[in-house]
Amino acid sequence: MYLKVRVIPEAKADKIEELAPDLWRVYVRVPAKRNLANQALLALVAKEKGIKTEAIRLVSGHHSRSKILSLPD
Repeated sequence: MYLKVRVIPEAKADKIEELAPDLWRVYVRVPAKRNLANQALLALVAKEKGIKTEAIRLVSGHHSRSKILSLPD
């Protein structure tokens, strides 16, 4: 399953807004430096979906705010 994500780094709180079943807006408190925002994103999505962080793969958008994640079915 693919999930399209728009990441907002340096937010006041960590939260997830589900805009559509496959489109989320994720706010993370950490800055977008040294891969910190990507790691926080993966941790939040894993917690929300109830899966391990290692099961999620960042398909595209490593250096962008718009990302595509691959989740196990």
